Amino acid sequence: MKSSNRFVLSLIVALGIVCGAAGRGDAAPKKLVSIVVTPSNPSIVLGTTLQFTATGTYSDSSTRDLTKSATWRSSAKPVATIGNAAGSKGTAISRAAGTTTITAKSGRISGSTILTVTALVVITVSPANPTIALGTTLQFTATGAYSDGSTQNITTSATWTSSAASVAIISNVTGSKGVATSKAAGTTTIMAASGSVSGSTTLTVTSAVSEGNNLLPISVNGSLCSANSYINKPCVSVTVCTPGTTTCQAIDDILLDTGSFGLRIFKQALNVSLLQVVGSSGSLAECVQFGDGSEDWGPIQRAGVKLGNEPEVQVPIQVIDSTFGTLPAACRNADRSPAVAGFNGILGVGLFTHDCGSACAHSARNGMYYSCSGSICTGTSVPLSNQVQNPVALLPQDNNGVIVRLPNIPRGGLPSVDGSLVFGIGTQSNNVPSGVTVYPASQVGEIVTNFSGNTYNSFIDSGSNGLFFPSSGLLPNCPSPVSAWFCPTSTMSFSAVNAGASGSPSGVVSFEVGNFINLMNSFNSVFADVGGNGAGQFDWGLPFFFGRDTYYGFEGSASSLGTGPYFAY
Repeated sequence: MKSSNRFVLSLIVALGIVCGAAGRGDAAPKKLVSIVVTPSNPSIVLGTTLQFTATGTYSDSSTRDLTKSATWRSSAKPVATIGNAAGSKGTAISRAAGTTTITAKSGRISGSTILTVTALVVITVSPANPTIALGTTLQFTATGAYSDGSTQNITTSATWTSSAASVAIISNVTGSKGVATSKAAGTTTIMAASGSVSGSTTLTVTSAVSEGNNLLPISVNGSLCSANSYINKPCVSVTVCTPGTTTCQAIDDILLDTGSFGLRIFKQALNVSLLQVVGSSGSLAECVQFGDGSEDWGPIQRAGVKLGNEPEVQVPIQVIDSTFGTLPAACRNADRSPAVAGFNGILGVGLFTHDCGSACAHSARNGMYYSCSGSICTGTSVPLSNQVQNPVALLPQDNNGVIVRLPNIPRGGLPSVDGSLVFGIGTQSNNVPSGVTVYPASQVGEIVTNFSGNTYNSFIDSGSNGLFFPSSGLLPNCPSPVSAWFCPTSTMSFSAVNAGASGSPSGVVSFEVGNFINLMNSFNSVFADVGGNGAGQFDWGLPFFFGRDTYYGFEGSASSLGTGPYFAY
């Protein structure tokens, strides 16, 4: 029995070996079927290198990095060469501006992509021909324009020089590159260079601050506003220039909005050429939504901007153009024209220096910025330097905040009034704070308001043309079609308590609300006593500003009132 069992077991094992061997012999070897070269169709600047990667896909759908084993080739070696030696496999070295096909090959299989080498053509130094006071500093920016039409901020990579170090010196130290420090009254040429390409501007240093140049007239439904618009519209005029030139255009009917940040102008109102800002894969554009439900869409372009008698600054602005690319879902109902919006543009001079900040700098899914190639626009991250920016914050002086000054308005209103937007807080004799209370704001620009026993997040916004708040049943709404407004039978007086974002300090604000329909039946357009329903927040609109100086301390900027963001009045 034992002998017989050993024989059967041996036979089974032998058969298993034979079958196993046959099974292994039948398996087909996997074959390389394709190679993908990445990055796909990249662009690099002349004088730089780029590492390519070759990824092979096999017949069993597996992949493998073939960068070090593939044979690399450049179709146009005068444009770029590519390494095949150990340690440099797949590394392209740019040689001249142009395009070349980069190919990776393994056996009979190959993959390729197009490499574009761009050359720096022009450097623009901004601000253009600025003037600063002795003892102050100024940050210059160098913008490089390349042979493919793209632009790039090269401030930190350029080499900076000042032709007259006795007038001003300029830093080449990391962290302060391009910062000029005045030393004496006079002029000097400030130059930024990269390789053989350079750009320059003239810096003038004066012996003293020029007083009174920091005012921009405000006209509420007056001469700076378009006719037949809406009530309580504060208008200013800005001058927009083609960057680096003296070709400029003054544009009126710009809404002064302390509830937003940056300059936005309708395409229909612009007659000067601006420089398109490039995003991750095409032209940079933005969709911005406002508290009243309106939307603006259009490309981001760099402009020279002059505010009153302040020096020109170079800044990205939004050109409002609903025909640009394809409207994203968030801006499907974007304003089509100045006639629809009721103004030619918006000057946002609120608490913050950028309209999105770090959220858009670090995430492509920010819902505001898009990179457009042809008509296709996709979400993109955008560095702070390319975001729409509050131009006041870029001024060489008077740049730590603004003050809105508007006169008292009697009950029943006036046809129009004039006031001033003052640049700077405590920087000149006409903007020294006196007798005001500072209300520190949160990182979203809000303070706190207590009204009728309820506490609301609140903000102070010249772009809102009324006082908007939950009425808690205290005020009746007007009949349709103006049911968003309040219509008490007679003017009613109220008070609320404003406090800083953390709850202190606090102060009482008194205000009135009249019958909207009765007020509209007058010949007036400016009212301190109009109000309407606000959902869950307290919006201190333009009526709040009448009869007081309202201060806006910019985020991160210091003054005698403290460091922003803060409101003060």
